[in-house]
Amino acid sequence: MGHPPLEFSDCYLDSPDFRERLKCYEQELERTNKFIKDVIKDGNALISAMRNYSSAVQKFSQTLQSFQFDFIGDTLTDDEINIAESFKEFAELLNEVENERMMMVHNASDLLIKPLENFRKEQIGFTKERKKKFEKDGERFYSLLDRHLHLSSKKKESQLQEADLQVDKERHNFFESSLDYVYQIQEVQESKKFNIVEPTRNHFSSTREEMEELKKRMKEAPQTCKLPGQPTIEGYLYTQEKWALGISWVKYYCQYEKETKTLTMTPMEQKPGAKQGPLDLTLKYCVRRKTESIDKRFCFDIETNERPGTITLQALSEANRRLWMEAMDGKEPIYHSPITKQQEMELNEVGFKFVRKCINIIETKGIKTEGLYRTVGSNIQVQKLLNAFFDPKCPGDVDFHNSDWDIKTITSSLKFYLRNLSEPVMTYRLHKELVSAAKSDNLDYRLGAIHSLVYKLPEKNREMLELLIRHLVNVCEHSKENLMTPSNMGVIFGPTLMRAQEDTVAAMMNIKFQNIVVEILIEHFGKIYLGPPEESAAPPVPPPRVTARRHKPITISKRLLRERTVFYTSSLDESEDEIQHQTPNGTITSSIEPPKPPQHPKLPIQRSGETDPGRKSPSRPISDGKLEPCPEVDVGKLVSRLQDGGTKITPKATNGPMPGSGPTKTPSFHIKRPAPRPLAHHKEGDADSFSKVRPPGEKPTIIRPPVRPPDPPCRAATPQKPEPKPDIVAGNAGEITSSVVASRTRFFETASRKTGSSQGRLPGDES
Repeated sequence: MGHPPLEFSDCYLDSPDFRERLKCYEQELERTNKFIKDVIKDGNALISAMRNYSSAVQKFSQTLQSFQFDFIGDTLTDDEINIAESFKEFAELLNEVENERMMMVHNASDLLIKPLENFRKEQIGFTKERKKKFEKDGERFYSLLDRHLHLSSKKKESQLQEADLQVDKERHNFFESSLDYVYQIQEVQESKKFNIVEPTRNHFSSTREEMEELKKRMKEAPQTCKLPGQPTIEGYLYTQEKWALGISWVKYYCQYEKETKTLTMTPMEQKPGAKQGPLDLTLKYCVRRKTESIDKRFCFDIETNERPGTITLQALSEANRRLWMEAMDGKEPIYHSPITKQQEMELNEVGFKFVRKCINIIETKGIKTEGLYRTVGSNIQVQKLLNAFFDPKCPGDVDFHNSDWDIKTITSSLKFYLRNLSEPVMTYRLHKELVSAAKSDNLDYRLGAIHSLVYKLPEKNREMLELLIRHLVNVCEHSKENLMTPSNMGVIFGPTLMRAQEDTVAAMMNIKFQNIVVEILIEHFGKIYLGPPEESAAPPVPPPRVTARRHKPITISKRLLRERTVFYTSSLDESEDEIQHQTPNGTITSSIEPPKPPQHPKLPIQRSGETDPGRKSPSRPISDGKLEPCPEVDVGKLVSRLQDGGTKITPKATNGPMPGSGPTKTPSFHIKRPAPRPLAHHKEGDADSFSKVRPPGEKPTIIRPPVRPPDPPCRAATPQKPEPKPDIVAGNAGEITSSVVASRTRFFETASRKTGSSQGRLPGDES
């Protein structure tokens, strides 16, 4: 739930509405404090549990590593060796995982728990201290003010002056505490964002600097800021009420609207048993009360249509009474002399000429300048150029091609001219609607609303806006050279083409939406300036949001688990750098495909020369990201084909085998590396390579090496001795052993004997 921003000007009014908004921020801060405490508590408990779990796993890992296999006989069997080694390998894997976990736990404590503890102690704790000081100073000021207003006007002048000085001092201290407290609340609300998401820190730093500057200006001139839509004057007044037992002074918070002459009075002291609401009165006249006519100071009388007789009001000071009487057109008004504004620039023919000249020279000479519009020029040169161009005697008589005016000076002068217009290019009248459109969640509505509002601008404003946006589009087209994207140009020209009528905290919070408006104008320039929208009426209002807006939290991306290869052997081709994985059933898959659980289907035996009608085309990708059953390559078939001397293992032609043709030779052992694809591709030629390249850093799986490692195949054909087929392929598919380790071991022993007897000769070549 969002809260309206706390304005610094409200600190001097200290209205009931201001106190209610302040209470909302305090409740939100208290909820944040409780939430952080719960996060710290649960986080520490989780870290402690993870540490205990990690210790238990590491102890279990040590137990596995110390395991010794007792055996009967002279030596261990193959399975016993593999089982013993697998315990050690699994223990090392567990140890590695737990080391990574402990590193993560350590980082979580340093990067999450400690910053939250510091934020809670420093930021929230400091804000609570500011709150105590604000409440203490407020209580002291209002108690002193009540005593001061009850002083008789017949006291000595020296006593009254001393009392006035004391009240002014306490008022100044209270307003200082109020400004500091409001600033601290705004700061802690913004800083809690970048304590969670670091990239928002830059935005917070810039906003804090602007808020500090606004607070400083507010201290220097607290009465010069009046927000649009607010009453002409508002503040606390005491009203004289006559009762049967005497006279009492009741405190009211009053708001007066000069145009309608409406005075709204809200009682601050509720009577027991009944709740009083605000009272609306229509003012007839106002007159200052003579000092000698009443025992109170700072009084004036008003008469209204709703209440008979005269109502006597008491202001908080003499200056405060003057303001009220001036607003109510009292009989003795005292007006402040108007503030002299600096001469402002106008959107006239000279201004259009200046903008066109700036754009022309920028697009001619400096459109590829790095950091265009972001790099500022010399202030002295900027003022010199503007004074020369807008000289009343000879306006526009400046040669921009002169070497005195570099690109930085021209761009800074253009921005200065647009910022100092008496009214911004996109006008004060449409500012609120443009910002509201930029805040919409519906992107289509956002574009349509801004498109419609552009054509509500006055003619000269729309012409100037089109001229500027067209230029910014040209600048962004050269973003590769000048590094200025539509987003960057929005940040620069958002506050330049749009600005609020008053400097407030709410206006500062809306700067980012001004940037969005300019960014949309740049990105959709062609559509917006192609013509007015089809419906020239007001843009359609999007449907109201039923539920509160929910932002998707920023989380750590979920990555696939790291693949671990099942089996590696030496490579047939050292130049082949494509990494492949071999599954337990002999299928070779790409490393892009996530690992699948091993399957051991019962495979039929295929004799030499038989064709496989169910074999897929090698160039056909696997659909749905799943591995199809792999009947073409398995241990039994591969051994069978190695033993069959008259059959070659070659990729199947796309149009099928030629009838009557003899066995063909493979042209090369080098496998062509295919283009990267998201799915695995299977080739029959890969079945010849029963070894693969091992990625660097990976450990080999636990296997028993053959008696003699297989030699790499040679291109030179050599005589091959016929060898009997092993028993494993003599039977049917049901006789294949279910032990994967044993089947692989037999396969490589057979391959070793085969290669040792026929080294230098390809399988299937006849002498």
